Amino acid sequence: MKKINTTAISGMQELMPEAQATFDRLKDKISEVYHQHGFLSIETPMIERSEILLAKAGGDTEKQIYKVVKTAETVDDADQALRFDHTVPLARYIVEHESALSFPFKVTQIGRNYRGERAQKGRFREFYQCDVDVVGRGSLPLYYDADVIATLLDVFSEFKLGTPVLARISNRKILSGFIAEYNLEAKASEIFNIIDHAEKVPEEKTKSAFSEIGLGSERVETMMSFIEIHGGRKEVVAELKNLSISNDTFISGVNELDEVMKLLEIDGYTESISADMKIVRGLDYYTGTVFEFNLSEYSHIGSVCGGGRYDNLTGYFTDQKFPGIGGSIGLTRLFYVLAENNLVKSQEEKSVDVAVIPITNDELEYSMKVAKEWRGKGNKVTVVAGDKRLGDKLTYAAKIAKNAIVLGENEAKTGNYEVKKFN
Repeated sequence: MKKINTTAISGMQELMPEAQATFDRLKDKISEVYHQHGFLSIETPMIERSEILLAKAGGDTEKQIYKVVKTAETVDDADQALRFDHTVPLARYIVEHESALSFPFKVTQIGRNYRGERAQKGRFREFYQCDVDVVGRGSLPLYYDADVIATLLDVFSEFKLGTPVLARISNRKILSGFIAEYNLEAKASEIFNIIDHAEKVPEEKTKSAFSEIGLGSERVETMMSFIEIHGGRKEVVAELKNLSISNDTFISGVNELDEVMKLLEIDGYTESISADMKIVRGLDYYTGTVFEFNLSEYSHIGSVCGGGRYDNLTGYFTDQKFPGIGGSIGLTRLFYVLAENNLVKSQEEKSVDVAVIPITNDELEYSMKVAKEWRGKGNKVTVVAGDKRLGDKLTYAAKIAKNAIVLGENEAKTGNYEVKKFN
């Protein structure tokens, strides 16, 4: 009988060894592809000053932050918090170390982050994010927007999920310019939020949300028609230009979208990309290109990856300009939804190469020597010690290892032994 509740806290992932091995395999594959594309690894602290994290958090994040309360402090006194993503800590890192960095700085961070969201199916409070970012000094060519998207597309290609992945791309300037054209700047934040949630609710609810913030019926229909624009680069760019919107922000956004998608087409990703005006991303620090990935045959899963360009993220920390583009795979949620939809199977391959089994404790010392020799050859080796019967030890070894070496008195004396391969 349990003395206390040993269940993991709600919203925290805890896996059995086989599932953990699969999770780790995906994480290692992500890291491998990131490095193949020239991204360098760093780690930023899990705990940051609250003022850093909240400088430009935006959206619901401020309500979800986990504050770190030290002894004798109250929550209101807490000046530290757990990071909710890698992007804001990266901005601090850039400002702190800029004199030692080479720009454009291509960087990857893979680690745990924390958000105090309401725990629900497929939504976690502690989660791994696997980020890639490119940061420039002063300016950053649009090529790197395409570079980040291409890198992430290659990750999903390596996963071999059996279903195509689609990168849905837009540009925040397009919507900002569209809003300005109709003098709706005062409602911009609310409009962005409504569009960001549009795919998660029925169409009528989206229309009602627009009406509730003061848009008349004509404006509601105009907005609904706009967010339905999606498709190939040439088709969408032509449709956007046909709107005859002349403000510079809108035109700049359309041109940037056109260029980024054209670069991806040149790189061979035409079938994996689509322009889509429903993609706006919720966080306020995005300023240009934004994107989300969906699995084509599993649209109900929602986004499996996302990111965008942030030109002003370091503005709260320095007067220097460090524009960037980044993308992130939320691996904890991704692993959950892939497993739920049978798109990834638990790692069936045994993780131990050789189990060395002394028949009695008299052979333990020699078993340790043999294990060390096999580890020296690059194998993963464990010694099965204890007073259990040989049959029980073999049964245990067969569950965890690919091979076994049984060592008795004769093997210890002669140094000769056989390697038993499990079926």
